[in-house]
Amino acid sequence: MTTQQPIIKLHDGNLMPQLGLGVWQASISETTNAVTKALEIGYRSIDTAAIYKNEEGVGAALQSASVPREQLFITTKLWNDDQGDPQAALETSLEKLKLDYVDLYLIHWPKPQQDQYVDAWRGLIKLREQGLIKSIGVCNFHIPHLQRLLDETSIAPVINQIELHPLLQQRQLRAWNATHHIATESWSPLAQGGEGVFDQQVIKHLADKYEKTPAQIVVRWHLDSGLIVIPKSVTPSRIRENFEVFDFKLDKDELSEIAKLDIGNRLGPDPESL
Repeated sequence: MTTQQPIIKLHDGNLMPQLGLGVWQASISETTNAVTKALEIGYRSIDTAAIYKNEEGVGAALQSASVPREQLFITTKLWNDDQGDPQAALETSLEKLKLDYVDLYLIHWPKPQQDQYVDAWRGLIKLREQGLIKSIGVCNFHIPHLQRLLDETSIAPVINQIELHPLLQQRQLRAWNATHHIATESWSPLAQGGEGVFDQQVIKHLADKYEKTPAQIVVRWHLDSGLIVIPKSVTPSRIRENFEVFDFKLDKDELSEIAKLDIGNRLGPDPESL
């Protein structure tokens, strides 16, 4: 079986693995162990955030890893309370990660009622110019938030990371992102453990057909839909399972069947109200 994973070219020219490891809700020690295992398996993209309180765990794993820094793609995020001072927030994250730069820095939520995200975006642009960030993007931005960034700064995010799984497919937002050359990245890609997804008849049928697990079918659905995907796990067997998806592809009809599962079921917060 090949483990040659696909790479996405972002609109700023930087390259990003299409599949990575997420570490949401993992403790520092769990994160260190999970990232260490993931790098051994072949992952090269790791997604954390200041609010996860486990950047130190990522940093510890990276320090002990034998993978060269230039082969890694490390993402972290600017928390809502820090939108007024992105530079200080990033410097804290870099210290915890034990890195000189991050490959991708994301505004975690628009927090529209706070009305700081445009100024925060300008801050990220400056930090990129300083070389502390390779690529800049956002999370959980709706079309009006994205349009405002374009209108006021003329610089589009390379990525919009949003809740996306078979029960919440966000087609309109994905289409808008694509039109503006913004890659869409899926968080909670397995619908937080697969509840309501893994037991769907189409998912079970495809798992049987391809001799894969339901989780592998869903990860493959993200990849074949052109999405960047970061399934989270701290369990070594599942970290490996989520990565062993490069020896098959879903066809157009199978993707269409999974499309029918979309019921707009949001599991996380609504970006408008957070």
